[in-house]
Amino acid sequence: MNTLFTIRPAKPEEAGLVLDFIKKLAVYEKCADEVVADEATIRHSLFVERAAEVVFAEEDGVVIGFALFFHNFSTFVGRKGLYLEDLFILPEKRGRGYGKALLKYLARIAVDRNCGRMEWICLDWNKPALTVYRSIGAVPMDEWTVQRLDEMSLRKFAEE
Repeated sequence: MNTLFTIRPAKPEEAGLVLDFIKKLAVYEKCADEVVADEATIRHSLFVERAAEVVFAEEDGVVIGFALFFHNFSTFVGRKGLYLEDLFILPEKRGRGYGKALLKYLARIAVDRNCGRMEWICLDWNKPALTVYRSIGAVPMDEWTVQRLDEMSLRKFAEE
C-alpha cells in the first residue's frame, strides 16, 4: 500500500489540533501537568501575534505529527536562526522517516529565510530522537545548560 506523506502549515481553525499535539508531546515527555495553554491562547499566539509557526505532517490526509518553531537571533552569527520548540510524531507512525522529513522541511525554511543556524533541545533520555539528530549532522552543545525563569519566578524577579 502506498501512502501519501505531506507537510503543510497549520490553519487558524486548527488551534485545537495544535493544542492536542502539544498535550500528546507533554505526555510523552512525562510533563503533562505543565501544559496550561488553551485553544484561545494558542490561536492568538500563533495566528494573531505570529509568535511561532506550526506545520503538520499528514499521512493520507490524516495529521500524524507536528512541529512548532520560531525565529531567534544569534549575535555571534549576526543573523536570525530557526528554533524548533516541539516536534512530535504519533507513536504508531514513528520509524517511517516522518520526523526526519519534518526536520528537513524546517531546514529548507531556515535556508530560504537566510537563517544562520537551526537549534532545538532534546531530553537526554530520548535516545531514538538523539539517534536521528546525530544522523543528520546535529551536534550536542554539551558545554551549555538551559536556564529558565518560569512565569512566577519571572514576575517575582521583575518586581524586585
